[in-house]
Amino acid sequence: MGKLVQIGNIIIRVYANDHLPPHFYVITPDADALVGIGKLEIIKGRLSAKTEKTALAWAAENRALIASEWNRINPRFPIA
Repeated sequence: MGKLVQIGNIIIRVYANDHLPPHFYVITPDADALVGIGKLEIIKGRLSAKTEKTALAWAAENRALIASEWNRINPRFPIA
């Protein structure tokens, strides 16, 4: 549940019953990061420059999808 997309070895995921601020995860075999939905900035963790560029480009184009999934599975903390 919560897996939005897989781009090569990059997985972008939103978890249910998660904490604020609204965010998603970028997961690779070697690294992971928590990325804020509002500003599309890494809040915690590290990614390679290539992974970060790829993931954030996808997120910028699909921000509404990410926010919709966050709101669906985290109704306690909806994104307005």
